[in-house]
Amino acid sequence: MHIIITRPKEDSSNLINNLIKLEHSVTHLPVIKIEKLETKKINLQNYKALIFTSSNAIKYMNVDKFNSKIKCFCVGSATEHTAKQAGFTNTFSSEGTVDALIELIKRTLENRSEKILYLSSEFISKDLDIDLIKAGYAVDRVSNYTSLPVEQIDAQTLDFVKKNPPDVFFIYSTKSAKNLFNLINKYSLLNIVTHSNLMCISEKVFLVLKEIKWKKVFIFTPGEEEFLLNKIK
Repeated sequence: MHIIITRPKEDSSNLINNLIKLEHSVTHLPVIKIEKLETKKINLQNYKALIFTSSNAIKYMNVDKFNSKIKCFCVGSATEHTAKQAGFTNTFSSEGTVDALIELIKRTLENRSEKILYLSSEFISKDLDIDLIKAGYAVDRVSNYTSLPVEQIDAQTLDFVKKNPPDVFFIYSTKSAKNLFNLINKYSLLNIVTHSNLMCISEKVFLVLKEIKWKKVFIFTPGEEEFLLNKIK
């Protein structure tokens, strides 16, 4: 099966390797690129817990030395792995969605007055910090990276995609969906992708691409990618 992965490499390398091991053909076609945002130095001694919804937030931390045992809440196993690599030892993973991460935090943190730091992208699909504040938690959000559209597909990748129509596209955010839609139009790929299955992380993401007549559309939770492929015939 020919599979298109649209996330940046740092967020998708494990998935790509797993799919290749399953003997799929994988094309890495990132539709967004990540850039660091400058932030003030953060003193983690002011916080009792950290929240990460992306490995990029860990990569671009601007902090002094930290207590490795600080509670560290991660949206999935890939982000948790990056946190452990950075030196955090007291990590928790929701294994998938932001909603699941919110519920995990509520179950784990009994003292709602202790301050939490949420390091995130400039653009987020769900206001995790607002939801937690409404639930009585003290949360500071700092955006330490941003995402920019990828506006070109290199000639080699474009030629391969045209000669080998994809069976599956995986899309992980509304911004990625918008950028993919623009690239499809820019490079006249509509006749190719209409024979592809679309895997979206949410209904909201699918709405951006609903004008395209996909073969089939599936909504998935991160971590389910390899299993969902069994549903495609």
